[in-house]
Amino acid sequence: MLNGKKILYSGMQATGTLTLGNYLGALKNWVTLDEEYECLYGVMDLHSLTVRQNAAEFRKNARSLYALYVAAGLDPEKNCIYYQSHVSGHTELSWILGCFTYMGELNRMTQFKDKAAKHADNINAGLYTYPVLMAADILLYQADVVPVGVDQKQHLEITRDIAQRFNALYGDVFTVPEAYIAKSGAKIMSLQDPLKKMSKSDENVNAAIFLLDEKDVIIRKFKRAVTDSGCEVRYGEDKPGVSNLMDIYSCVTGRDYAAIEKEFEGKGYGDFKLAVGEAVAEELSPLQTRYRELMADKTYLDSMIKMNDEKAAYYASKTLRKVQKKVGLTEKIK
Repeated sequence: MLNGKKILYSGMQATGTLTLGNYLGALKNWVTLDEEYECLYGVMDLHSLTVRQNAAEFRKNARSLYALYVAAGLDPEKNCIYYQSHVSGHTELSWILGCFTYMGELNRMTQFKDKAAKHADNINAGLYTYPVLMAADILLYQADVVPVGVDQKQHLEITRDIAQRFNALYGDVFTVPEAYIAKSGAKIMSLQDPLKKMSKSDENVNAAIFLLDEKDVIIRKFKRAVTDSGCEVRYGEDKPGVSNLMDIYSCVTGRDYAAIEKEFEGKGYGDFKLAVGEAVAEELSPLQTRYRELMADKTYLDSMIKMNDEKAAYYASKTLRKVQKKVGLTEKIK
């Protein structure tokens, strides 16, 4: 608990530009959470280092991500939005927790296997111990709840296991986090392969809508989106392409599937894809305008980053000092 509210923790990696999937599946739903929770959102730049980065581009992407958080509606004065790498407690706690994590647990992590297959030329130790750093991210702030997708459930489970193991040895040190299940939001799939998740790292530029794509680019990508046999706009397992577009249209317009099916009854896929593209472009337009304003206002953005970095460091230091004392590390002489 913090300021009388439960603590919610989440973040996104600082690589590339966020996609429509990131926005509709997570970011858009975060905006009102500060009414119920004390929220912390990290620009997860340390996690991004498991893949080689161009330094200048990486710094630019991290700042862009911070601005996108705010442009999407996260108020940096109500939510603690900070850079992961600016709080040294993440790496300090990660080392300690690594000493309470078993090799067998890390060997079972399916995301490591998936990423190792994608980056066979760079299977590094950071990729392997990624779940320990993620556990440190969460436990450092005594998070009560963590929004998780299907691909992150294992990471939350290992975080809970580490916390419970540590608590069993040293008492009630860590809050054991629970999964936060969003009331709304969809898993948005690739526009070119509706059987896989939309990804900002997809090599096919037409597979993803990026939050900073211009209107004509958005409409062009939707026109090229893969659909299914037939021409009926209908939701169903046998129509993954159309169903994905209906998910997107539903998220941005608020219409349910029955209303969408009725709206496009007797119309073809061309009309539907154009309508989805225009609706998405309209949804993203205010975000893009606000993003450009923020990126142009260096003073404001820097002040928010500094304020929230300091706030996050303060919260983190309280947990870290407690952990260091419990495991027997010698306190600094003041």
